[in-house]
Amino acid sequence: MSDGLPSDWAAEVRRLATERDALILAHNYQSPEIQDVADHVGDSLALSRLAASSAARTIVMAGVYFMAETAKILSPDKTVLIPDRNAGCSLAESITAADLEAWKAEHPGAAVVAYVNTSAEVKALSDVCCTSANAVEVVAGIPPEREVLFLPDQFLGAHVQRSLSRDGMHLWMGECHVHAAIGPTELRARVGADPDASIYVHPECGCTTAALWMAGTGDLPAGRTRVLSTGGMLDAARRESAPRVLVATETGMLHQLRRANPAVSFEAVDPRAECRFMKMTTPEALLRCLTEGTFEVDLDPGVAMRARRAVEAMVAVGTPGGGE
Repeated sequence: MSDGLPSDWAAEVRRLATERDALILAHNYQSPEIQDVADHVGDSLALSRLAASSAARTIVMAGVYFMAETAKILSPDKTVLIPDRNAGCSLAESITAADLEAWKAEHPGAAVVAYVNTSAEVKALSDVCCTSANAVEVVAGIPPEREVLFLPDQFLGAHVQRSLSRDGMHLWMGECHVHAAIGPTELRARVGADPDASIYVHPECGCTTAALWMAGTGDLPAGRTRVLSTGGMLDAARRESAPRVLVATETGMLHQLRRANPAVSFEAVDPRAECRFMKMTTPEALLRCLTEGTFEVDLDPGVAMRARRAVEAMVAVGTPGGGE
């Protein structure tokens, strides 16, 4: 725990949350102390749906800004707070509304599929949202003769394109800087040093295509190499029987995996894969958020309404399952 915080920090956070009638939601990539003090821990879409179904008047989103926006989209009548308003996302920021408008103009009539890791303005210009767990199903639901603009993650898009062997699918060349840096060379080296381990790879990772190719050629264990969303990783962890699992995603996910199955050793493929934006929700920031009511997230009502349609269209196409 950081210096200068009260020794009963967690108790004070819970007291203030009760006083403010606040629900604290923490993303899987938050630091362990933030995860442990939250009411719920999960992926961004699951947390936003919890926000919408909760009777609490205030939602505190311990995550990054697009997640707080998504919570506000699904809970327009609630106060949504984010402990640090500068907690951005390199993936969400890789495409702007102006970028998308220009791209749509180049492909009139194309269906726009936006990963939930996008701004409210981008969601508002999209036909349907998706998560990493249901992206394949969402795109499969679009008539094959219609062009698809998939954004913003190129690695998730390539995974969908490969899974469906789909023509006429255009990918935005965005990436999460943390996941993109987890490459095939490092993955191969880690597996070589621990050949009996199972392997969980997030589809945003730069090593995803290589991992599937190496599993097909026998360079990685085919039966123990899986491409999974964070929610999928958690489900798999509960059933895991291998003594060790190598995990290719942001390191904050290890805390939930270890809690789900303490008998298994979960280790990061890249121990340096840490998102500085996720870690901006410090214990001090969370305490200040609950004490002062900062920082509130507001959206233009028209943008929020159109963005909500894209999220609801995703639910109509297929079950959301695990999010990013």
